[in-house]
Amino acid sequence: MVAEEPGDPATLFAVTGKTVLVTGGSRGIGYMIARGFVTAGARVYLTARKAAACEQAAEELRGLGDCTALPGDLSTPEGVAAVAAAVRERAPRLDVLVNNAGATWGSTLADFPAEAWDKVLGVNVTGLFLLTQALLEPLRAAASAEDPARVINVGSVEGVRPPGADTENYAYPASKAAVHMLTRHLALRLAREQITVNAIAPGPFDSKMMAFLLDDPATRDLVAGHVPLGRVGRPDDVAGAAMFLASRAGSYLTGVVLPVDGGITAG
Repeated sequence: MVAEEPGDPATLFAVTGKTVLVTGGSRGIGYMIARGFVTAGARVYLTARKAAACEQAAEELRGLGDCTALPGDLSTPEGVAAVAAAVRERAPRLDVLVNNAGATWGSTLADFPAEAWDKVLGVNVTGLFLLTQALLEPLRAAASAEDPARVINVGSVEGVRPPGADTENYAYPASKAAVHMLTRHLALRLAREQITVNAIAPGPFDSKMMAFLLDDPATRDLVAGHVPLGRVGRPDDVAGAAMFLASRAGSYLTGVVLPVDGGITAG
């Protein structure tokens, strides 16, 4: 058998013309990913719980390309259903779903409240699962053997290895470990339908969740000092990983948890 010749390398990483939904896209890692896709010529829909922030982010990105705000709350089944309906109405074919919306909560072990545990797991795991489930129809419509539809879940390095003993945000690492396992499980189930499912596990990036550490130059330097590459992640680092997974270059990957962490999980 003669090996198939590779396609045009100029389009290997292209996402031009793809329809993409990014949840939690008004700030932080979600905004970085959304900006990358918009700049690369994709049609991007943003969701975020706060309508004003969602609209503002989409307006900023419209200066670079095609971006539409779809505000919605993914912390409840009703909110997930509303967002999914809005997406299906506008995008009967969805090439890429980026499940980025997330929550965290810091509290001591003795005082960690049950409602906080439920909130974090509800957004980070249950909301992710329900939205993927609700958008299977447009994902299936976009899928083909040559160009699978893509689900990209945003996990965390804290779901790969536990945080330090003095870090007290118990629900968040547990939720991200669950995201990684759910990614693998969905990848096996949806491969037969030409839908790939992968996860990105970011290290430290500038976001609201990391602001308490990264906004102070001294603690920022401390965080960067624990990264083998010696720095905090840049927007292109995580956007590039997402676009790779969404492009032809990433079409043969599924069930992968890709650390984008400067080498933290290598040790």
